[in-house]
Formats: sequence, structure tokens, C-alpha cells
Amino acid sequence: METISKYSKFVPYLYFLAVIAYWFTDVNRSAGITAYPILLFGIPFLWQLIKPNRKLNFSLGITFVCLSSYMILVYLSDLLDIVNLSVQVKQFMVLSGLLVVGNFVMALWMIKNSLNRSF
Repeated sequence: METISKYSKFVPYLYFLAVIAYWFTDVNRSAGITAYPILLFGIPFLWQLIKPNRKLNFSLGITFVCLSSYMILVYLSDLLDIVNLSVQVKQFMVLSGLLVVGNFVMALWMIKNSLNRSF
């Protein structure tokens, strides 16, 4: 149990790195070499794994909480039919709903880690 709690602080970073790797792979298949700038998004998360920084951790958490909250508001506006969306956008929203919730939970986990303990 001690080893699980020891390594649990790295789960959000590994999650976001996996999402970035998937995103890169998906775009690389269709766009080729123009997908390589996507890998730059992984640098802050790799840095947190190599040399943790409490301020960077907190700022990454806040950034992704804000982005995820915005996406959750988009889902709520779709449920309440505030904005008319096309069928393709609605299909995309259904498929990416778990990703948005996962991003929100992982961002909250990062904020919790930065507030509770200094690495």
C-alpha cells in the first residue's frame, strides 16, 4: 500500500502524457510531419516527472481545470439546447466526454498534490 501511495502522485502526469502520445499518433497518421509540435505539450509533464516543481504543478492543474470546466459547460449547454450544434459535433462530444471528465479529475488531482505535499 505504501508503494501505491508513493507512486500515485505520478498518475496525472502519465495520463496527460498518454493523451498527448495518442493525439500525436492520431494527427501524425493524417498530417505527417506537421504533428511534431504536439509533442511540445508533453514537456511540462515530463519535467514534472524528472524534477518536480510545486508551482508548475499548481499552474498546470489550474490551467487544465479551467479548460475542462469550459468543456463541461459546453456539454451542459448542449444538454440544455442553448446552442444548436451539428450532428458531427454531437458525435464528437459523445466520444470525447470521458476524456473531458478524465482531464478534469486528473487536473484536480494535480492541484491536490501541489497543495498537500511538496514533492
